[in-house]
Amino acid sequence: MDPDRRQRLKDFLREGSSFLIVGLAQLLLDWLVFVGLTAFGVPAAPGNLAGRVSGALLGFWLNGRVTFARDGAARLGWWRFAKFLLVWVPLTVVSTLAMAWVATSLGLAHACLAKPLVEGVLAIVAFFLWRHVVYR
Repeated sequence: MDPDRRQRLKDFLREGSSFLIVGLAQLLLDWLVFVGLTAFGVPAAPGNLAGRVSGALLGFWLNGRVTFARDGAARLGWWRFAKFLLVWVPLTVVSTLAMAWVATSLGLAHACLAKPLVEGVLAIVAFFLWRHVVYR
């Protein structure tokens, strides 16, 4: 394997590992906000949106500062945040529609259980989009 390819693989594995750790922190915050708000009677869709916003802000900052940083320099800023939102908004629409459907069809308890699965699937898509579009 040539050195350039080896370095790209090494970077990909490092970024993937860091993204997973940051993503778990995001998911925990997102889920706690969702469960907490819905326990207080907030409907699933607004509860999901509040959870996604809290997780997104944490994730944008941590991924820009740690996961996709280059040579110790953070990759943040308003331009990256705008690109982040272009990816995040459609993913949030999908997530919110899925959570509202589960809550309506199967009940709130099932929605609380389904949330980590829904967000996990969306995280796979998000990793590649954020890696190649936002934090480039």
